[in-house]
Amino acid sequence: MTDLSQPAFHDDAARRHLESIYWPNGPICPHCGECENVTRLEGGAHRPGVVQCNRCRQQFTVTVGTVLERSKIPLHKWVHAMHLMCASKKGISAHQLHRVFGISYKSAWFMAHRLREALRDPAPEGLGGAGKVVEADETYFGTKDVVTKRTKHGKPGLSGKRAVLGLVERGGKVRTVHISKVGSANVADIVRRKLSRQSRLMTDESRLYIKVGEEFARHQSVTHSAGEYVRDDVHTNTIEGYFSVFKRVMKGVYQHCGEAHLHRYLSEFDFRYNTRAKLGFTDADRAVVAWLGIKGKRLTYRRAD
Repeated sequence: MTDLSQPAFHDDAARRHLESIYWPNGPICPHCGECENVTRLEGGAHRPGVVQCNRCRQQFTVTVGTVLERSKIPLHKWVHAMHLMCASKKGISAHQLHRVFGISYKSAWFMAHRLREALRDPAPEGLGGAGKVVEADETYFGTKDVVTKRTKHGKPGLSGKRAVLGLVERGGKVRTVHISKVGSANVADIVRRKLSRQSRLMTDESRLYIKVGEEFARHQSVTHSAGEYVRDDVHTNTIEGYFSVFKRVMKGVYQHCGEAHLHRYLSEFDFRYNTRAKLGFTDADRAVVAWLGIKGKRLTYRRAD
């Protein structure tokens, strides 16, 4: 177990670390945006890190207006947890956070969801473009929270499983979306919104993409049912490889995930893939990008649950 008494994990060091990322040019008031007429309130009855805005007279710290606001968990544990989530290729479970930090499982579960909220890209840019190849595919795993139809053996069919649509730009980024009901209309809508129509679209033989594929520069597919997986550069191996890692981690690390929370796990997987080493990111770079995502996001326990 990590020794959390080390100086690197003290609250003061953690606060300075966050301030260097969040306030590189000095404190900024989250209430009115003032950055010049502010005063640090050191010592006395004031908590460490408190700053007062002399324009709106509000007091704040670096965590105000972020996913860390009002948390009673020590700040150094938040910094350590984010590092573990960003550096672990297959994530870290709430039970592991509970054991490492000596906090309750409920607190660890909520901590993990707050961090995933920080990893969520609020305005993701589109994928693809002229001369670029994008792959689209859907995968099914687990069981829906409410299953309305089962097979004759009592097991849920595809309609009873959770569906995830994945879109990936080869050599670039990925976008995944949880779909409550799979159909050509809603799949086409997502594809149109997230992919550039100037791209080459690669899919399998699914009929979900036939009509929307006509809108792209070129639509090519492989026929998996006939044993065809690669034809020249036509394949969906990239997105299938992504789904392979996703399923292994969901089953082996997280194990239990309510359908209502699936979109948060997808945000985590997308973030880790979009900041992978092949795109030039180190573990430290990935953590900095993650901390920049804490701004302007709040997640209460009721909303997370």
